[in-house]
Amino acid sequence: MKTDSKSTPGSREWQLRVDLAAAFRLAVEFDWHESVGNHFSAAVNDDGSQFLINPKWLHFSRIRASDLQLLDSNDCSVLDRPDAPDTTAWFIHSHLHRSVPEAKVLLHCHPPYATALATLKDPSIKPIDQNTARFFNRVIIDSQFDGMGDNESEGARLANLFGRCKALIMGNHGVTTCGESVAHAFEELYFLERACKTLVLAYSTGQPLSMLSDELAEKTARSWDEFEGSEARHFEQLKLMLDDRGSNYAS
Repeated sequence: MKTDSKSTPGSREWQLRVDLAAAFRLAVEFDWHESVGNHFSAAVNDDGSQFLINPKWLHFSRIRASDLQLLDSNDCSVLDRPDAPDTTAWFIHSHLHRSVPEAKVLLHCHPPYATALATLKDPSIKPIDQNTARFFNRVIIDSQFDGMGDNESEGARLANLFGRCKALIMGNHGVTTCGESVAHAFEELYFLERACKTLVLAYSTGQPLSMLSDELAEKTARSWDEFEGSEARHFEQLKLMLDDRGSNYAS
């Protein structure tokens, strides 16, 4: 793991490490983790060339701030090192951070309901309530699944798709959300999974969906866009929950 003075407690990078480590622990709380796979990352500089990511095959429930690897998105020689990251993590996150630097934090996982929706012929999030409407015209759907994303071409393809959006629904795969902070990206993942849960449960009734009009869905989505500040407060409360339990994520 690459470290420097910026990763000492109290630094900006250290706080980013703490928040990202908390996101891993919270993913376990919400049952979004999967074995020792999936990956979250956060850029530590403006151009995305330096980013933090979880080490290869360390369970989300055990990840600490000090465990996170600091990688250079332009240095593919990292794959030849003894502590090399997971190949899918490298190819997806290095390309996205390098090509979409405004996506400061990237959370990629396979949460149950979002992944179930991603397996449907039509994986779009229908606006049937205010949570599903949050993502109206704000999600990109990738319908060209080409395996586990463990190569340069797949990483580049996903980076070209991402652009400026709240989330990427990866057909037959999972989801990736982004944000300006860990709290922001986590809030998008939280509401994305809740929206997908609502939609999957509604589909399971077999009854016709009561769809919001495009105008009302867009109005609701704009209200969400302007609803600032709650993501930071929510994430802080969730970290306090971990603290109350004596979690060591911040070590």
